[in-house]
Amino acid sequence: MKRIGFLSLVILAMLLLTLAFSAAASPKAPAAAVAAAPASPAAPAASPMPPHPRVHEAIEAMRNAREHLEHAEGEFHGHRAKAIEHLDRAIHEAEECEREP
Repeated sequence: MKRIGFLSLVILAMLLLTLAFSAAASPKAPAAAVAAAPASPAAPAASPMPPHPRVHEAIEAMRNAREHLEHAEGEFHGHRAKAIEHLDRAIHEAEECEREP
């Protein structure tokens, strides 16, 4: 019986500590967000970034790979044509990703 009482006390203490720390951290977060809000509209205007730079790089890499396969010697039992077909579909899908906001 003492063991259950002790475990309940420990669990209650941990719960109270968790609530105390989360309540203490809460007021600081909105104040920082409010202070940072006026500065953020100037930041995007100063340095415009492409919306999806890694997707754009991937598209360029796939186009480069497609070009290499087109000029490769041999048919590789139809696998070269199939790889080019898959790359065409992958490029199309990546272009769709790039159009997303």
